[in-house]
Amino acid sequence: MSLHHSASHHSQYRPHSARPINQSISYGGQPGYGGQSGYSGGQYAPPQYVPQGPPPGADPQLWQWFSAVDTDRSGAITVNELQAALVNGFDLDTVKMLMNIFDTDRSGTIGFAEFAGLWKYVADWQNVFKHFDRDHSGSIDGLELAQALRSFGYNLSPTILALVEQKYASGPTGGYGPPPGITFDRFVRACVVVKTLSEAFQQQDSDRDGWITINYEQFMKIVLAAP
Repeated sequence: MSLHHSASHHSQYRPHSARPINQSISYGGQPGYGGQSGYSGGQYAPPQYVPQGPPPGADPQLWQWFSAVDTDRSGAITVNELQAALVNGFDLDTVKMLMNIFDTDRSGTIGFAEFAGLWKYVADWQNVFKHFDRDHSGSIDGLELAQALRSFGYNLSPTILALVEQKYASGPTGGYGPPPGITFDRFVRACVVVKTLSEAFQQQDSDRDGWITINYEQFMKIVLAAP
């Protein structure tokens, strides 16, 4: 199923409203120094302070959100800062998964360009979530989950679907009644995990007969590489 981007600024799952911040400053020319010598004709010339701004072509609102959660003004955001940006209870495991997907340079943080890609990714998934949340309950139940995964090409057995539902339910499952629904952030993680494991299996299933033979180390690599 292809995902279509819609305007993310009205998304329920969006960063906290941008708040006024003190702009970081840098010197012109080389880092830490003025563009010209600090002395001119024997007179001391104070360096020119240039406030940092958004990159060329950046969405101003997205830059405001990014700057608001970049609390240490490092120009990149950490896992904890990203979790603060994604309100409405994104759990840390899901935030780490998103960070791993979009931290393309493996720096442990994400810069503005990576953040912009992540934000579009979340907005696209939210449209998918709303589409399959048929009863508008704010969570995905077992039937809705099955419909969503089937639309992505993953026809899981009832047993596997039940395991996925139990694993990613928003709360502990009791002995009575259906498990709690899957919230948006956990729905994204469930779908990404199913996709990742399915693709890993397909890479091993060279003859496409639905069976593979792997050793213990290969099995552990596949499982531990999953989000």
